[in-house]
Amino acid sequence: MAQTSCVILAPDDCERLTSIIADRNRPQKHVQRARIILHSDERLPVQEVARRARVSRPAVWRWQQRFAEEGVEGLLHDKTRPPGKAPLPPETVAQVLALTCSEPPGEVDRPPLKWPTLKYGLRTHGGWTHVEEETQA
Repeated sequence: MAQTSCVILAPDDCERLTSIIADRNRPQKHVQRARIILHSDERLPVQEVARRARVSRPAVWRWQQRFAEEGVEGLLHDKTRPPGKAPLPPETVAQVLALTCSEPPGEVDRPPLKWPTLKYGLRTHGGWTHVEEETQA
């Protein structure tokens, strides 16, 4: 059996949702939410509302629920989310900056690093082949 949800729109809500859809400067997420509610008002099954609005069934349920709780205003804003990671304490930032700006600690005597480099390549029928390898200090 198809799942249906009962959304009853007042005339002013219907007019407001229609104006949201018609507004070309409105964010698409607002237009999509307004379409979900207007299709739901037509007493369509949730699957058909989801197909017409090109969203998932849980998205239809989410916005129907939000509309029932908060009305049209609930469709026009996202719920707040908790912030991610807490910012670093100022003491830690100051310590890192001090270490970055200071002279490096005494270095150990060691020979310079040698990085291998390709000098030239030779094109063959199978691709590129290197001719010789030399190291740079």
